Amino acid sequence: MKLLLAFCIAIFSLFAVVSQFDLMLSNSTNTFLETTVRFFSFFTILTNSLVAGYFSFLIYNSLKHKKSIEFNFATLTSITVYISIVGLVYQVLLRHAWNPVGLQKIVDEMLHSVNPTLVLLYWFINKSDHSLQYKHILSWLIYPLIYLVCVLVRGHFSNFYPYPFLNVNIIGFQKVIINSIGMTLLFIIISILFVWISKLNPKKAN
Repeated sequence: MKLLLAFCIAIFSLFAVVSQFDLMLSNSTNTFLETTVRFFSFFTILTNSLVAGYFSFLIYNSLKHKKSIEFNFATLTSITVYISIVGLVYQVLLRHAWNPVGLQKIVDEMLHSVNPTLVLLYWFINKSDHSLQYKHILSWLIYPLIYLVCVLVRGHFSNFYPYPFLNVNIIGFQKVIINSIGMTLLFIIISILFVWISKLNPKKAN
């Protein structure tokens, strides 16, 4: 069951990322390089790529050594936090912003709804307190904070911001800073929630 679910997550996330890239290339008027850079400027794309790579590695390692999937629970939790944020922010802030159709709608739902749900399900199936501690949250924040800095720096020079709540040209730098602080607090709150849930009715060691 766990191996099958991990396989589905790896395939679905990889399919969604590759399909979205093909769709973006087909509709872009920019150079291939610029389109590629903009593509990977989206937190959704980076995180779904991270999910695809992580679960592909878990499957490969399991099949190679012919044993059940083994993982670091803190790492799994961090990835679950990231993809959960992707789904949550999209459903609350971005879904109303556009109405995709056809293949774009399918890919959009996979990136923002299906994949986050499957990863969350996988996390719950493997829920355990193991060595998970609240102090892990500080290291989990490194990825989104580096992402934020890179997006804002590149946006300053390219005038391209992947999300409206980070668009300095439209809402101003002060508003972007406020939004960034709000997103950071959201990451922290969601992370605290995951650590807390993991400690509820922990599995007993055999």
